[in-house]
Amino acid sequence: MSATSSAPVKNLDKGSRPKRSVTRPLVYVLLSLGLLVMSAPFLWMGISAFKTQSELSASPPVWIPTEWTLTNFRQLLDKLDLPLYFMNSVIVAVLVTVSNLVFCSMLGYALAKLNFVGRNKIFGLVLGALMVPGNLMLLPLFVLMSKLQLIDSYAGLVLPFAAGAFGVFLMRQFMQSIPDELLEAARMDGASEWYIFWRIVMPLVKPALATLSIFTFLGSWNNFVWPLIATNDPEKYTLPVALATFATDPNKAGGSNGMLMAGAFLIVLPVLVVFIALQRHFTQGIATAGMK
Repeated sequence: MSATSSAPVKNLDKGSRPKRSVTRPLVYVLLSLGLLVMSAPFLWMGISAFKTQSELSASPPVWIPTEWTLTNFRQLLDKLDLPLYFMNSVIVAVLVTVSNLVFCSMLGYALAKLNFVGRNKIFGLVLGALMVPGNLMLLPLFVLMSKLQLIDSYAGLVLPFAAGAFGVFLMRQFMQSIPDELLEAARMDGASEWYIFWRIVMPLVKPALATLSIFTFLGSWNNFVWPLIATNDPEKYTLPVALATFATDPNKAGGSNGMLMAGAFLIVLPVLVVFIALQRHFTQGIATAGMK
């Protein structure tokens, strides 16, 4: 009886193997094509930063330069105070990222693990804030920063983004996966809420913190509209604003696509470094966020 019942299973396995052997390479080919399409503009930008002006304007386009050169970077450094703008972007992005990690994790912990009046209503406000377009808040933010006299300052660039609804939602969903029994045991041992939060909860949510760090740093580093509105002094320009202003000035850029490619490459490079450094935690945080 057992021999006859196992025969169809073996036949089914034999019939399914060819399908799997054909499907898997096909999936890899499709994913590779998708990766190539997505990465082609970035590859073109990175390679073009090291091309000569003649190769940039060549027709048909030249993908691989015959002579790699750093002339575009040298010219960009001569015509643009790149270290100043780079440091401005670093200061703003780091402060925004750190403040989001602190404040979003605090509010996420309160919404996930503390019982208080109005908790569900506050979480509803957080969900509602996720649905509000960011550009809709630019005018109120500008008026508020003007009233506080924070225009043309680091505070005016950082405070409007010191905490975000997405970060609160992400931390709250991740912290819900922490067993309540673990926190109750710490409370029974006399641990305070601050001790539980910093010494028990925060080490357990490192994947979520890494995920939030990447998203926040990326958004702050690439933010263009708000720094353009909130800064009138060129000394406070961030790198995207400085590069865009440089590109629209014919007396500086002079139609040099090579310098613009070099500037865009320098903008993207720190983001790639941060993502590579936190990649393992990032994928783990995306996979487990929202699970309970």
